[in-house]
Amino acid sequence: MVMPDLRAAFGARLKLGEPLARYTSARVGGPADFVAVAESAADLADLVRTARGLGLEPVILGGGSNVLVSDAGVRGLVILNRARAVEFRAGGDRPTLWAESGANLGAVARQCAARGLGGLEWAATVPGTVGGAVFGNAGAHGGDLAGNFVLAAILQHDGQVAQWGPAELAFAYRTSRLKQAKAQGRPLIVLGAELALTVGQAAAVQAQVEQYVAHRKRTQPPGASTGSMFKNPPGDFAGRLIEAAGLKGTRLGQAEISALHANFFVNLGEAHAADVLALIHQAHAAVLDRFGVDLELEVELIGDWTGAC
Repeated sequence: MVMPDLRAAFGARLKLGEPLARYTSARVGGPADFVAVAESAADLADLVRTARGLGLEPVILGGGSNVLVSDAGVRGLVILNRARAVEFRAGGDRPTLWAESGANLGAVARQCAARGLGGLEWAATVPGTVGGAVFGNAGAHGGDLAGNFVLAAILQHDGQVAQWGPAELAFAYRTSRLKQAKAQGRPLIVLGAELALTVGQAAAVQAQVEQYVAHRKRTQPPGASTGSMFKNPPGDFAGRLIEAAGLKGTRLGQAEISALHANFFVNLGEAHAADVLALIHQAHAAVLDRFGVDLELEVELIGDWTGAC
């Protein structure tokens, strides 16, 4: 049986029936059967290897943005990635940093700015983790993770850790080989990544960060949301299309297509994941019907969606 084996392997660190809403930026989602916390990259690798040895493929949850967890929760094991160590590496005019995959990307970018290191200004308002950014090639303000990427430590299916460069990751708009592998049922785990920086003037770098922060406050809703719901289609913006379809401000229960930015779906307090999903379907259908544009989700659906609309 899995439960006794998990308890024996994980001991007191294993939590049962843990609600996942508290670990997601949208503040929605039911319980996971089992939850464990990884405190370092090495710990994360060990937990994944142990789970796979018991026949379980764990769900890795970092900052909880860009995911929508079902109301029914997750069957099996969720590992909360709290591997957050960051190391700055001097390199003359080509400095880099190494960050474990659970480190918050926006916080890392702000640490860079405080040191007068540029290159990650675009990421200062990105809510997700370094691992999530590598997985989905996160981007904002004309920059993206691929533009800073040097290499990543990847836990492979055989339990070995490999160093992958840009060619292996095969980055494209909001995707990578990692995302494709997961879709094929063969997930690979990011343990950490090295990112390239530039030498700058602290005041100038900080001023750029503050400009991006101010822009976000003007254009994106505060509060609980998944982040950008749909990818922008070529030559257009998902938010503009959803707004033009007349859905800006649309509510279902406590879920709302933001009245400030239509590509953000907001939890007004006690939203259910099923209501958010229904709004996703409504927005997708309306944009397809009116404009012939087949919007693609940027957010990942996680958990048991059996019976959901």
